Amino acid sequence: MPLDSRIWGKGAGLGKDAHGVEYAHPLVCHLLDTAAVAEAVWDQLLTEHQRGIVVGALRVTDGQARALAAFWAGLHDIGKIRVPFQLHKNGPNRGDRGKTPRAHELRAEPGYAFGAEAERDGQSHEAAAHWWLAGIFEEIGYPSSRRRPQSQLSHAVAQLLGGHGGRMHPVVHEKDSRCPLARHPGLGAGNWEEQRRVHFDEVRRVVGATSVPQGRMTPEAAVVLTGVVTLSDWLASVEEGIRARLREEGWAGTPEDLDAYWQVARAAAPGLLRQTDLLGTGFARPPAPVPGAESGLLASMARQLPDLVAEQGPGMVVVTAAPSEERTEAILRAAAVLGHAANARGLFYALPTGSAADTHMAQVNEFAERALTGPWRSLLLHSSSRLKPAEAAAGWARAQMGDEISAEPGEEWVASANSWLNSHHRALLAALGTGTVDELLQAVLPVKFNVMRLFALSSKVIVVDEAHARGAWGHQLMLRFLEWAAVLRIPVVLAATAADRSVDAMLAAYRRGAGGGGEPVEQPRWLPAWSFVDAGSGKAHLPRQPAGSGRDSTLSITVVDGTPYAEIRAALAPMVAAGEGRAAVYRPTPTEAVRTFRRLREDLPGAEVGLIHEQMRNKDRWQRLAACRRGFAAEGGVRGPSVLVTTPMLEHVRGLHVDLVVSGPAPLANLLARASQSAGDRSRLVVLRADAASDLDDPALVRRTDMLLGAGRVIAVPGDLTESLDEVYADESVDGLGWNAAGELRQLDNRRVVRERRASGTARWLAVPGSRELDGDLGLLSRDHSGLDLGLLSSVLGEELAHVVCLYPGKESAGASPRFLEYGVPEEMLDLGTGKKKRPKPGQLVPHLIPVPKRVAETVEGDANEAWRSVAALNNVLRLNMKEEGGEWVHFSSEYRFCMTEDGLMIDQLP
Repeated sequence: MPLDSRIWGKGAGLGKDAHGVEYAHPLVCHLLDTAAVAEAVWDQLLTEHQRGIVVGALRVTDGQARALAAFWAGLHDIGKIRVPFQLHKNGPNRGDRGKTPRAHELRAEPGYAFGAEAERDGQSHEAAAHWWLAGIFEEIGYPSSRRRPQSQLSHAVAQLLGGHGGRMHPVVHEKDSRCPLARHPGLGAGNWEEQRRVHFDEVRRVVGATSVPQGRMTPEAAVVLTGVVTLSDWLASVEEGIRARLREEGWAGTPEDLDAYWQVARAAAPGLLRQTDLLGTGFARPPAPVPGAESGLLASMARQLPDLVAEQGPGMVVVTAAPSEERTEAILRAAAVLGHAANARGLFYALPTGSAADTHMAQVNEFAERALTGPWRSLLLHSSSRLKPAEAAAGWARAQMGDEISAEPGEEWVASANSWLNSHHRALLAALGTGTVDELLQAVLPVKFNVMRLFALSSKVIVVDEAHARGAWGHQLMLRFLEWAAVLRIPVVLAATAADRSVDAMLAAYRRGAGGGGEPVEQPRWLPAWSFVDAGSGKAHLPRQPAGSGRDSTLSITVVDGTPYAEIRAALAPMVAAGEGRAAVYRPTPTEAVRTFRRLREDLPGAEVGLIHEQMRNKDRWQRLAACRRGFAAEGGVRGPSVLVTTPMLEHVRGLHVDLVVSGPAPLANLLARASQSAGDRSRLVVLRADAASDLDDPALVRRTDMLLGAGRVIAVPGDLTESLDEVYADESVDGLGWNAAGELRQLDNRRVVRERRASGTARWLAVPGSRELDGDLGLLSRDHSGLDLGLLSSVLGEELAHVVCLYPGKESAGASPRFLEYGVPEEMLDLGTGKKKRPKPGQLVPHLIPVPKRVAETVEGDANEAWRSVAALNNVLRLNMKEEGGEWVHFSSEYRFCMTEDGLMIDQLP
């Protein structure tokens, strides 16, 4: 039977001919387009290691593996040869008033006959490909086993291709794969079946994939091949490219036509890949260290790590040291060594919070200028930027250009705004990413395109800064991610303030994934320290450690009991009287930060008082972060006394240097993170005992920290850090307490243990299985949990967040009442488009979004219409229609009063 070119694969956005008939791209052309792109991806994008994974698993040559990858990519949409898809009302139509599908004529032909149940079959075209291909691959000789379908290569390839839409489908058992039509009549019999077979055979013939692999589908090979197939489909589906390759009306699709089209597709594929900005990035050879130029941690790693990596191959480096610029430099240098050894194509730098990512982005880009070769794109990736990553980066750069603040290095990010990479699911493919750790952890959660995340990361070096700062929920997911990272031989650098059992568990997880032994290995408990696990064998290496830190200092902690504001004034008074110095004041909530800022600005007229907190508009927060980096730089960017009022959002930000830190109660680890910003040999931290703790802090750890500190304490940095942190958890803390106090502390401890166990259990339940637990069933990577909600992801970093945008009333000359993103600024009118569904462009909102606790946002009623909710990027964005009241812009929910000011959004609970 000849191939029927009327069977279409792509129709949307391709335009119409002179008679109003919508253009359609034959399915076979789209399949060959995708196969051709897969060849280009194999040749130009995959690393040598990624190709080796596939070659080793399938037991074929590199050329055979390349042809198979292209063949399989070319089959990804074969499930579109089914009744509901070809006759769908939204498919390409004839242009008549009835919107008759172009493929409607198939209905009248006897060979394409079908029953009513076929049109009602709700199976997706991705799942249809999985169901049908499992049997056809077995027919052509792919290894199979009747007892366990998931162990068959025939089934694994079919399951992989069925997952190109972002989710793998459950195992198809033999009785279904031998006759899929019995369960899914939408596949169609007769010509429908014949056309699937003709398309299959022609794609195989044209691509030249005649070899029959005798290997198996390993989990790591499945990740690489899923990435090749999905990425190739994305690129082959770019509408502009399809329009350039459209065939003339009446194109028959004969074997000669297909051979000719194959050359067209092959010629176009490299250009499609080049447009992604993904090619050409690598790591330069790190320069040899200058003898005697450095000491401590930097010198120890510079002398030993390159030789270790040269002997053992890439792996994971764990650095435990007090937060400092020296530690940041050490982990970036380690990333450069690992990246060069692994021939990696980029780096992802993960941090605990979006604010930390905002401030690290410039430093990561400076590192890239030294360490990366070839072109590279840099994207900012966290909850506030996830709507439009590149546009957020562009807005970040623009925000820094205001008020005489020059742009950070990397102003070229603005060019990324319209980049192909500017997409939620593609952004991790960028050569350089700076973002939050949840971008990594989604790779091991059964969310859409999680396997694509693993693929994107499999060619990079991963840096996780403050690896311990994410609680039990995130820690459990990090262990699973590190297992997968080792299986994929992803180089990783972890940094933590001190070594503890959680750091040991991370070492063990990477060793487990790399096939290392089960004997326990501990990270050295002294500071600074580092260790290395090679990904080839999972063996742990404990090199000669630094003799000591080059930045030994003492941290003087004073605990005061007076009213918070009075104690803040008292702590700042000597600095203000001296007319010089810099201080950071941490407040528990944004609202408290704003109030403290306003009072200090009035009470300290001789000091420069600044404010930054998380409930500011993105662009305001970005601009103030940039100002902080300059004003509080090590060399000194301000004159006279300067005070920065902030919230816990700033504790993981590096590059700020102050003489004094004032903070409310918090767990010791958090206090030390804040104190690390103080400079000098004798750093000072004042703790306000009477202040409120953050709602996100564990009450038991806050209480234990308070008991440990007493009236104050001097801690040697880094010498006493590990011991001090261990003391917080020590069982002996209850000794000597009175009966009531001891009982209260035990109750708080029990609650903490219950919360942590519940969080760990939830994470284990949600996480995808480890590679050795898949048992050949790729569907487990997308297993459906009725309790899974994307909102759970934010639990990794703390309280679940939503984003609000404040809208202000206005008038147009025509009498309309539009809404504005800034009051009195006509250029900031909300653009709701011109279609029937009035909804804004997500990119326009990015600079104006404000993160707020979701529990607070959920009290807002009638915030947006269904048109907003139908856009995935806006699903977690709520609008606040502001009204003027007493000179303030306010909005009331059932429980809260929202007040938007020049200092950010203030939220007060109603009485």
